[in-house]
Amino acid sequence: MKAVIVAGGRASKLVPFAETRPIPMLRLAGKTLFDNSIDLLKKSGVSDVFVVVEHQKEKVIERIGEHLDNGLNLHYVEQGKSRGIGNAILKVKNKISPGEYFLLIYGDTVTSANIFSKIQQSFHSFKCPVASICLPTSNKMFGNVFLNAHMKITKIIEKPKGNDLGNYVLSGAYILPESIFKTLESTKGSMEKALKKLVEGEGLMASMWEDEWLDIVYPWEILTANKILMDSWENSSIAKSAVLESNVTISGTVMIEDDVVIKAGAILEGPCTIGKGSYIGNNSLIRSYTSLGQNCSVGYGVELKNCVVLDNTHIGRLSFIGDSVLGENVDVGAGVMTVNRAIDWKPIGVKSDNKKIDTGKTKLGAFVGDNVVIGAGNTIQPGTVIPHEKTLPACYSVKSK
Repeated sequence: MKAVIVAGGRASKLVPFAETRPIPMLRLAGKTLFDNSIDLLKKSGVSDVFVVVEHQKEKVIERIGEHLDNGLNLHYVEQGKSRGIGNAILKVKNKISPGEYFLLIYGDTVTSANIFSKIQQSFHSFKCPVASICLPTSNKMFGNVFLNAHMKITKIIEKPKGNDLGNYVLSGAYILPESIFKTLESTKGSMEKALKKLVEGEGLMASMWEDEWLDIVYPWEILTANKILMDSWENSSIAKSAVLESNVTISGTVMIEDDVVIKAGAILEGPCTIGKGSYIGNNSLIRSYTSLGQNCSVGYGVELKNCVVLDNTHIGRLSFIGDSVLGENVDVGAGVMTVNRAIDWKPIGVKSDNKKIDTGKTKLGAFVGDNVVIGAGNTIQPGTVIPHEKTLPACYSVKSK
């Protein structure tokens, strides 16, 4: 079966990270979301994959090139100026043969296990179009699904309002017939209307997904996605080329990649991952659910806690980065503190899409875009969003005259 990955959208609510990358290129738990999808597709038996790209497309195209020798037939298709999932799907119309079914997946979802194998099992059982559904913690932001007793979808509400909510939501994986392209053309590229026509016509069955699932919408959900992936690990992996000096303490499940250097006295509490070529300074503490990207450096006495740090980022000595996400090429000076809770322990709000959103979380740090420079001694308020390319001067208690 062929697969189509929609990877061209620009997530406006995922500032400051969506501006400089397509969401599938976020590196969590040691690999990008795109790499994770490709690995799951390969394990589920898919051999031909078409990736629809647009926003920051060069980054996905480059990654596709790096995958060409892994046994999959990977191709990319440019979406162009058209917008929306339906228009993205129409770009692969000539790649699917008449009468053929294909697997459609959204590139910004995260699961704890192989959702693609599960939906294929359902398809072979039902022998008709299938949509994966799940039961999320909140169903207000996703397409709500209503079922009958035979797992047949009877109604889809894409943007539910008021109390008109179903228990289940669409979870971003479908097996659809080639005829969906004609339906999409009739709806002028509206995926919502095309799915409703499918429900009313040929029919659409539900494949129940009962494991962890997340569609990443807001920046703090990057931390949740990272946790979902790390909780699925079963074994540790330490590369032979990694150098661990004396008195390095490791507990729990860890992933340490090639050419990592961990200096004496450092402590790693799993699950956590240290990317290729990264450096961990003496007496640093890497706590659970920390994902450190490739070619990063962590100075003496730094504490990292439940954070995602992307590639080529440098953190100066005696800093604390907690419950935070740092983009690529971030330069953090010595003694920088991300405060991760309010004094009164109230839930922390984060500004997203020009609105203050209540995250419901009592512990949350900062969200720092790519190429940011944070001078030494800064203390950053909980829930702060720092746009990419921003420079924060060092914070001095005494200045020369």
